[in-house]
Amino acid sequence: MPSISIFEVIGPNMVGPSSSHTAGAVAIALLVKKMFNEPIQKVEFILYGSFAKTYKGHGTDRALLGGILGFETYDLRIKNSFQLADECGLEYSFGVDEKETEVHPNTVEIHVSGEQGGTMSVRGVSLGGGKVKIIRINGIDVDFTGEYSTLVIRHLDYPGMVAYIATSLSERNVNIAFMRLFREQKGATAYSVVESDEEIPQELLDKLREHPKVEDVMLIQV
Repeated sequence: MPSISIFEVIGPNMVGPSSSHTAGAVAIALLVKKMFNEPIQKVEFILYGSFAKTYKGHGTDRALLGGILGFETYDLRIKNSFQLADECGLEYSFGVDEKETEVHPNTVEIHVSGEQGGTMSVRGVSLGGGKVKIIRINGIDVDFTGEYSTLVIRHLDYPGMVAYIATSLSERNVNIAFMRLFREQKGATAYSVVESDEEIPQELLDKLREHPKVEDVMLIQV
């Protein structure tokens, strides 16, 4: 009887031995891939808690790389993600942080650099069962899961911004399931996160970018 690797399919929707340490890791990294608006040239993964202790044995490193390469949780290419990353010229590294202990045990911070010079830092947590949450972008605390079609708008905290975003959505008949504003401090950089239970039209991003206080718009389409 042929042997079965732990990186073969277990169940219908994942590759790897653990929904928290592999499927969740893929999902977090894939969200980062979708949020970053240019090809990724370099990525650094900083692992915390149990992720830091077991990431090699549970395949969390392969899973994270697979997500950054654009693979879904069930993609069999995840088991070859190191080789595939090398073949496409992606620079990658893994580090652990054992000093910061007040974190969810399955936490990873992902720093990406793009071919056009852009950078982004995202922290995510794996909640179990393949469920994940993004909790920080570029040092600002946020809260969304990526289970809905999601717009993430980086803008200055300026009067009328929320109304402008909501009106732009309404004009295109996009139903808002949730909308939240996250900011460092009054008048500084803020993130508006809009989750919708329907597809968000691409042309809405161009409309939002017309506002002089909008710095970036990211779309996670489900």
